[in-house]
Amino acid sequence: MSGAVDHRSLPVPDSLDGERVDVVMAQLFGVSRTRAAELVAQDLVALDGTPVRGKSDRVLGGSVLDVSIPAEADPLEVVPELVEGIKIIHDDDAIVVIDKPVGVAVHPSPGWRGPTVVGHLAGAGFRISTSGAKEREGIVQRLDVGTSGVMVIAKSEHAYSILKNAFRRRTVDKTYHALVQGHPDPLEGTIDAPIGRHPKHDYKFAVMDDGRHSVTHYETLEAHRFASLLEVHLETGRTHQIRVHMSALKHPCVGDITYGADPVLARRVGLERQWLHAVKLGFEHPDGGYVTYESSYPDDLARALDVIRDSH
Repeated sequence: MSGAVDHRSLPVPDSLDGERVDVVMAQLFGVSRTRAAELVAQDLVALDGTPVRGKSDRVLGGSVLDVSIPAEADPLEVVPELVEGIKIIHDDDAIVVIDKPVGVAVHPSPGWRGPTVVGHLAGAGFRISTSGAKEREGIVQRLDVGTSGVMVIAKSEHAYSILKNAFRRRTVDKTYHALVQGHPDPLEGTIDAPIGRHPKHDYKFAVMDDGRHSVTHYETLEAHRFASLLEVHLETGRTHQIRVHMSALKHPCVGDITYGADPVLARRVGLERQWLHAVKLGFEHPDGGYVTYESSYPDDLARALDVIRDSH
């Protein structure tokens, strides 16, 4: 319930005399000390009617502590908000195809407070399928926050069912371009290696014996001194699949520091994310006929590739 505020007022017991205000708030109101510090910083805490200035201020037994606690936003709530940089490639009654920029998540998730594709579509007045979990209705595929390119969203229930099935049966042609460090040997090949969550870092994935079946096909389009431009086709669609597989080959995507890329090279080409772009998507349209949609390289990737091409 967004917008609601819980006002609480309690006397400080003598047993807490001399304690820090964030410790007292944790004891009296059951909030974490981090949340207490946030409320103090937002001028929502007063002691005997006087605003508390810092989380480490000391309190006196018998003083009255007043706290206003706004209801925290649901991290999975879809907030309608136009997002700069999202381009509509195609729109009809069944589907909408977009060009997703870097820095945009496909749907809300715990820990993500940035812009989302579903939030943009809601803000732009698109009605999309209500199939799927509330925060990702209509979503039949995903791209990482740090990956740009073409993706499709279902607008009708019929389209959602057809497309979800197509992705599940792997009949969708997903084509990516990746700029990777060094030169893969062989120049074209298939990586068939299971992927699971990294045993030490839960934000990463890795090739794991007990992971999920994952297959990536690649071919070299350009080979340069420091890096190679690859065309990649995914047979499966695991989270971070291309990034994990290329890292496992010791040829991480340029700029992908999370998966072992050289930070010096990343700075040299001016990248703050992995060089990975979804360039083409081909599938059977839910209303019939095969369709293909494409996305050109965004400016940051185009500039980085130019630097690599000019390196001798």
